[in-house]
Amino acid sequence: MLDYLYEKLVRVDDVDELHVVTNARFSGDFRAWAARAERTLPVVVHDDGTTSNEDRLGAIGDIQFVIERAGLAGEDLLVVAGDNLFDFELADFVSFWRSTPGGAAICVHDVGDPARMKEYSMVVLDDHDRVTYFEEKPQEPASTLAAIAVYLYPAAHAALVEDYLADGNAPDQPGRFVVWLYPRQPVYGYRFAGDWLDIGDREQLFDADNRMREYAGLPARAEYSLDP
Repeated sequence: MLDYLYEKLVRVDDVDELHVVTNARFSGDFRAWAARAERTLPVVVHDDGTTSNEDRLGAIGDIQFVIERAGLAGEDLLVVAGDNLFDFELADFVSFWRSTPGGAAICVHDVGDPARMKEYSMVVLDDHDRVTYFEEKPQEPASTLAAIAVYLYPAAHAALVEDYLADGNAPDQPGRFVVWLYPRQPVYGYRFAGDWLDIGDREQLFDADNRMREYAGLPARAEYSLDP
């Protein structure tokens, strides 16, 4: 998955460095991955020092951790969660963001089934693709547009992560920052075509596993396994 996302990021001319944040338990594995091949895009792995669910910083907390640790204040940020398998090109998403009038941008996908939306972040867009409503895991979905964990924050909006956390808001689930942000600042939704798999779902994890095996030149298998 990391190799797959890395290759998509390499094709974005505006990205000059990749920062990967993880916890203390797995930081060695991620550093081994980063060093395994010669990288045209520099990779920096950050260990956030946490060891359990009880002391974890959360996805939003980790964004702020990397901003501070890597000195990224004043930089535009392309944020991609590592559990997303998608077909579209991140370079096209960046182009969409540049076409918006000074806002942040999120990626949205029409899952087509209201029942599935109860597990996702629901988005409503206006005729100009601006976010007019955003809700995490709605019980009565008004839309089948799901926000996936791929975001682009201009520097001024990335700086607001610190304010969000200082106000005592939840540090986990990255969509919660968008819920807080869109009433305050313009946020636009990039509707992408093609497939998207959320590997937090076991059935989709199995599908993603076989896609990654095909990507690596390995045969498909009949059930998911941790074995290579």
